[in-house]
Amino acid sequence: MAMCYFLFVYLFYEEDALLEKYVKKGGMGMTQKVLVQDADFIGKNKDHLKWMQYALKLAERSRDEGEVPVGAVIIKDEKLIAEGWNQPIDRNDATAHAEIMAIRAAGEVLNNYRLPDTTLYVTLEPCTMCVGAIIHARIANVIFGAPDPKTGAAGSVVDVFSADCHNHQVRVNGGVMMNDCGQILREFFRERRASKD
Repeated sequence: MAMCYFLFVYLFYEEDALLEKYVKKGGMGMTQKVLVQDADFIGKNKDHLKWMQYALKLAERSRDEGEVPVGAVIIKDEKLIAEGWNQPIDRNDATAHAEIMAIRAAGEVLNNYRLPDTTLYVTLEPCTMCVGAIIHARIANVIFGAPDPKTGAAGSVVDVFSADCHNHQVRVNGGVMMNDCGQILREFFRERRASKD
């Protein structure tokens, strides 16, 4: 599973031009309400930038540990309650994505498998597995950085969040610090390619 995740993200981030082309076109099926401009969205709440910067630091930790650099934090009442970063290789656990790790940690902090009235910030658009966990955890808001047109499940490839079969709806916004969140992925895979030469 981890190898597939590497492959899909690599295909998107191996060329800088792909991210630029994706953003200019508005994404592969991504609705405009999901992909927002930093200034429009951050202007309403400066904490969006603060928490995405925190998540980006966790993505750097993933990178330093040899994992795909993705970081996530969960906020409740304007306070950090949990953090996570990609760890599937280190833990030999295909489900150890940043979002899942943060959800597990938040559940321990709140002593509840439900996480109502929380916001999850993540540097990369969640995959189908993570979207499912977010919905089951009853997270109220998801804010992501870079879109993922290979496995993104918040509108890039599929929009699992908007399926009307769920009994919980999540508010989703993407594109916050999109360039920074995409850059760390591009650099990671560029270094991996260089080390193989």
